[in-house]
Amino acid sequence: MGEQIKFNQNPVVLLHGWGLNHQVWSQLLQALPQELDIYTPDLPGFGLSPCPASYDIDSVLAVLAEQIPDQSMVIGWSLGGLLAIALAGRYPHKVSALGLIASSPCFMAKDNWPGMQSKVMQQFAGHLQQDLALTVERFLAIQAMGSSTARQDIKLLKQAVLSLPLPSAMALQGGLELLASLDLRQEFAALTQSVFIILGRLDSLVPVAIAPLLQSLRPELRVEIVQKASHAPFISHQDEFISLLSRYLSV
Repeated sequence: MGEQIKFNQNPVVLLHGWGLNHQVWSQLLQALPQELDIYTPDLPGFGLSPCPASYDIDSVLAVLAEQIPDQSMVIGWSLGGLLAIALAGRYPHKVSALGLIASSPCFMAKDNWPGMQSKVMQQFAGHLQQDLALTVERFLAIQAMGSSTARQDIKLLKQAVLSLPLPSAMALQGGLELLASLDLRQEFAALTQSVFIILGRLDSLVPVAIAPLLQSLRPELRVEIVQKASHAPFISHQDEFISLLSRYLSV
């Protein structure tokens, strides 16, 4: 028998990404050890969470902070990771350790910083006005791009999205604006918590080329790369993802 893993006693919080809801974690939760104390709140305006009157970073963090136990390991995927960085910096008593999945402190390409092109973000914003449901579906297709199980990944993601009401247009637009406007590189570098990140080598939204730049901001940062995964490694490569994640959940 292999060595038994002892899991930490701190709560674990999983924050989902743009356009989705907490159901995106459903497959992963079934596979994680039952001993873990896991919380999967919906981001404000997504899933079952009401939309704040103003979709700015302060309002969004205030709502999230109320739903997250003190001293949690907060693990954020995509937009959820960006919010987790801000949460760790501004509500440090809430975050004992930080994990990022296919996420970045700055999602937009800037100078020598790899990221999304502004025209891609503008296209999303424009499509939102025309057809909310179709825009979310297109985004789901991007999540699984490059995965060897892309068709199945998209099916699971669609099931998750459709299991709850579609997010409000204000939350979708507000979430895109946060992705487009927030540059948290200085906050990320200044965090006092330990941080790890899991990236997909085939990810088109958060390029793997970001890894050495993140480590230049935080030399102690632990970077894990899922070689054949795209933007949702916890869905497309669940076993490999859990194996990597377990390194940080164990004590």
